[in-house]
Amino acid sequence: KQKPQKQHGNKMPEGSDPLHRVMKQNIMFNKSKGQHILKNPAVVKGMVDKAGIKSTDTVLEIGPGTGNLTVQLLAKAKKVVAFEIDPRLVAELQKRVMATPLQPKLEILLGDVLKNELPYFDLCVSNLPYQISSPFIFKLIQHGRFRATLVMVQKEFADRLTARPGDKLYSRLSANVQLHCRVSHVMKVSKSNFRPPPKVESAVVRLEPRVPKPPVQAAEFDGLLRVCFARKNKTLLGEFKQKSVLQLLEKNHRAYLTARGLPAPPADGGASFAELVRRVLTESGFAASRARSMDEDDLLRLLLAFNRANIRFA
Repeated sequence: KQKPQKQHGNKMPEGSDPLHRVMKQNIMFNKSKGQHILKNPAVVKGMVDKAGIKSTDTVLEIGPGTGNLTVQLLAKAKKVVAFEIDPRLVAELQKRVMATPLQPKLEILLGDVLKNELPYFDLCVSNLPYQISSPFIFKLIQHGRFRATLVMVQKEFADRLTARPGDKLYSRLSANVQLHCRVSHVMKVSKSNFRPPPKVESAVVRLEPRVPKPPVQAAEFDGLLRVCFARKNKTLLGEFKQKSVLQLLEKNHRAYLTARGLPAPPADGGASFAELVRRVLTESGFAASRARSMDEDDLLRLLLAFNRANIRFA
């Protein structure tokens, strides 16, 4: 993993409005990096107010940009740790807090948050770069050690996060996140609130980890979902008959048994293993089920049934 570079308050010339200053310097925002600066102070205030920040909190922010959200977080929190991939915007953020009471409370990490370990934090509050929304949310789920997350994302992505079984947008993402977190829609945000404006509407969502944590590893549950949602309208019995699925699961099954000194199934071309999978699906009552209609609790019960038969997905 890359080691992010900590940035401190190097002396820089003073300036006024950071967004105006960036534009004046002809610093082009990189849309491929999701650089859409949130410019409406009312939206920023709404996010901060709904985040529930305590004076003792460390807040993680991803993609602070010119710092419109950052300075409001700093005013409420004990500390803000900000991941920024663009050195030009790091310089602007340093400039903005220089020689103010906010400066000692800010730590900037220059680097890609997806390639680094997450630091300690209580809350994550971010206008998330849209192209990393899905991998970052999965990273958060695997991390798990936070009180809540409040993030701005594309509206369609927000709708996928909150979709329930039977909804058109219900997906692997929906089930994955909802097993580990309570997810709620906070507010819609028009594209006119950004510079440059994105092509899509946005929304703010809140994620709170479930307590107690579900009795399963995130990667194991995701492995099951990858199979079930490959064709979410197909019955599970049909999906688990696929040769590629059976080969992968039998390989995992043999490795799991071997690692524990248990006898492996007979080498009969996979027939006995295919029968084992069919039996798990039938006895658990999910053979005729379709992923599109199964909630996170159904999927967890299915996973535990497979695990009891020593069948693993990760």
